[in-house]
Amino acid sequence: MALILDTGPLLAALDQRDAYHHVCRTLLATSTESLVVPSPVLTELDYWLGRYGGTTAQVAFVDEIISGTYIVLNLEPEEYVRVRELMARYADSDIGFVDAAVFTIVERLREPKLATLDRRHFGLLRPRHVESLRLLPEGLLP
Repeated sequence: MALILDTGPLLAALDQRDAYHHVCRTLLATSTESLVVPSPVLTELDYWLGRYGGTTAQVAFVDEIISGTYIVLNLEPEEYVRVRELMARYADSDIGFVDAAVFTIVERLREPKLATLDRRHFGLLRPRHVESLRLLPEGLLP
């Protein structure tokens, strides 16, 4: 089992000024599962860390990948079909590439949960392997 991470919880855990910093940092620190980052999340995270944390934060995150804190997973070539399908099906809800890619990796790993602050998008998506995803951290407003 793995804890798959969307951009929001990672950014919040790294940014002490974020309203969800404590709850996200605790979620990551107490997880007994592998912390998995879908590779498209890296681009979003890099952008936001660059804006709010600077190069120091960006380098520190790469150091955590190198040290094994996070496992980065790439999409498999055939999974781009599913990404496209999700983007087209949920186009009215503005499901973009990164969210569709994260969701596709959740389905590949057959995980029943996802660490995300994006309740609006991930609350809409219907996985193939479970009725709905459990979104972590729990107790956040939609």
